[in-house]
Amino acid sequence: MAEGGDLTSIKDGSDADFENTCSPCGEDDVREEAVKYCPVCEEYLCTSCSRHHGRLKATRSHTLVNCDASTKGTAVTMVTKCRYHPDRDIEMYCGAHDMVFCNKCIIDNHRSCNGVSYVEDVSSHQIQEIERLKTDMKTIQERLDDTDQKLQTNISSVEKQRNEIISRIEGIEREFVEHIRKLKHKALEALNSDFTLAKEEIETNVSQISKVKQEIEQASSQLQTADSMNIRQQFVQTKLVQQTVNNALKVFKQSEAKGCQYLHFTENTELKSLIIASTSLGSVEKTTENNSLVGLKLYKVSSQKEINIKMKNDRDQCYICDICQLADGTIILADYHNTRIKRLDVNYNIKDCLDLESYPTGICCTGNTEVAVKLYNNKVWFISVGSSLSKVRDISVTGGGYWGMTYCAGELWVSDVNGVNVYSMTGTLIKSISNNVNGQRIFKSTPQQMAVSGDTVIVTDYSDGAVCLNRDGTVKRELRDKRLTNTRGVCVANDGTVFISGYTSNNIMMFDRDGKCLGELVGKDAGLVNPISLLYDDKRNCLIVACYPDKIIVYNT
Repeated sequence: MAEGGDLTSIKDGSDADFENTCSPCGEDDVREEAVKYCPVCEEYLCTSCSRHHGRLKATRSHTLVNCDASTKGTAVTMVTKCRYHPDRDIEMYCGAHDMVFCNKCIIDNHRSCNGVSYVEDVSSHQIQEIERLKTDMKTIQERLDDTDQKLQTNISSVEKQRNEIISRIEGIEREFVEHIRKLKHKALEALNSDFTLAKEEIETNVSQISKVKQEIEQASSQLQTADSMNIRQQFVQTKLVQQTVNNALKVFKQSEAKGCQYLHFTENTELKSLIIASTSLGSVEKTTENNSLVGLKLYKVSSQKEINIKMKNDRDQCYICDICQLADGTIILADYHNTRIKRLDVNYNIKDCLDLESYPTGICCTGNTEVAVKLYNNKVWFISVGSSLSKVRDISVTGGGYWGMTYCAGELWVSDVNGVNVYSMTGTLIKSISNNVNGQRIFKSTPQQMAVSGDTVIVTDYSDGAVCLNRDGTVKRELRDKRLTNTRGVCVANDGTVFISGYTSNNIMMFDRDGKCLGELVGKDAGLVNPISLLYDDKRNCLIVACYPDKIIVYNT
């Protein structure tokens, strides 16, 4: 075909057979052979349209490729512009922040960061990463859909509860004289105020979820084209999509932690006898699912069984220093003496294991199919849990020689000699927690194991209980009982009940979500010896206790 203006244009109905036709010309029902392809616009272009594409201000920065490159499976070179500097291409990777940037971003904000390099120097095969992201995105989409449904239902429920409370208020009103009508007005004001606040909070949450769902859908569409990209662009796209997934997961966790809103009305039962002296018709309360009127389960051991978790090739006695459970119910044990983690099957028997380079001192879940393991050599391994167990990457931390680590809202909380260090998932130290605002030590002794309940991190401290910390590091409350000695293990059930074990007192105590001691689940005379770590399996309604040596005890509750 000529390169000049004498182009052969063919109206629809022609017998000409082109492998690819020009997209813009097709809008005018003209079939023109395409010679170029624009990966950004996802359009085929003829010679004339290709020239115009390069002249327009909006598209002159687009890199065109030959049609045969787009049709024969050849990786298409695409240029992604920086979101902060739209006139610049993304060319650099910052290892400290695990994100891609343009040169100006690096110069302005990442000059002192470690691990800064060109994208080409760190790009690698992204197929496994893309598949993982697809799985994570599908999971978060399902979670967001579930949360959205809960919130929509919650709006209807609080409206129904509001109407029911109004009916109760009006029923009481009919039994009293004019003085009650005044009290009714005050009660309705309080009710409507809390109802408005509850509804606004829910609708704000719904808006956030809707926005994140759209971002996930857009990212999912972008990820579908990853197969047609080269390795460099796949790396860029996966990092950008990963950021979207992380943001969505953060919004999801924040929404789940807030729980559902509820409205409750408590009638003043002494009103009839104290009608003239009364100043209120009742109290209206707005609560969440986490502290609703649904009572805590009354936990009691119904049966128990011991399971030997020693493997034939273990070189030493098993010392299970920590336990974690994935969303699908998979349980992973960290065996300190044998420097490995062990995966259990549905019957709590060993399924397989992964050897580590050093002694594990803590383990926690960081995703649907990923766990993090703290090692004695001040490393944290991130391990993929699939058909097999495999290391994905690692970061450096301090406090590797001390027990305990947990994951909370995108951060790793790692115990150290005097307190807790909080790290980003890339290994950046965010804050250290050891003293309160008055400079006094928060923990009675060295921090041990940790558990997460909503936005609260619970840390045992090898004394008579645990400290409950807010995410900012301030003390929320303490869980203490003199019957506990040398506390180590801690876990939380779905209803908020906290279980804490005493390593030398050989017992397990229970506390409610407000810090009240509910008594012993397992007493010191029950034969329990040296409980090290705990996990409550809500899927099977049982408490798993690791004891030294070689066994776990499953208490059915």
